[in-house]
Amino acid sequence: MRTTWAAAGSGAFFVLVPGSVVGLVPWALTGWRVDDSWPLWVRAFGAFPVLVGAVPLVHAFGQFVRAGGTPAPVAPTERLVVSGFNRWVRNPMYVGVVTMIVGQGLLLGRASLLVYALVVWVATASFVRWYEEPTLARAYGAEYAAYRAAVPAWWPRRRPWDPTGSVR
Repeated sequence: MRTTWAAAGSGAFFVLVPGSVVGLVPWALTGWRVDDSWPLWVRAFGAFPVLVGAVPLVHAFGQFVRAGGTPAPVAPTERLVVSGFNRWVRNPMYVGVVTMIVGQGLLLGRASLLVYALVVWVATASFVRWYEEPTLARAYGAEYAAYRAAVPAWWPRRRPWDPTGSVR
């Protein structure tokens, strides 16, 4: 897939999927209204996970474009993407999305968003376990098996994985 098409496809997918999960649904749940009964320091801290979660999400989409594909199952890359934040955690986009929703819950003082973050995590973990991992195993074989063995799915490694096997 050409880079232009990969960028357009990734951009559309970004708006549709993470945009809905992190933007549209939280707005529908809260109207972006703040619950002032939560301590100010908790709500102020909520900005941190929103920003921190956005970084791997946006960066990972860029890595897919550089690899000539999209994160969308209908237009995957030809090679396994193991660069960027994918060297620390196998699912940086999902981790970023859930982190952002937790941050929104804190920032707005809304327990409903914390529950929603849990629901999103369970749904994405189920999707990863029952669809994504078997699909990647079929598509990339031993390369994915080595990656899966070396890089945790949900909690980042202390040091980035080096797919070449070099010692750091």
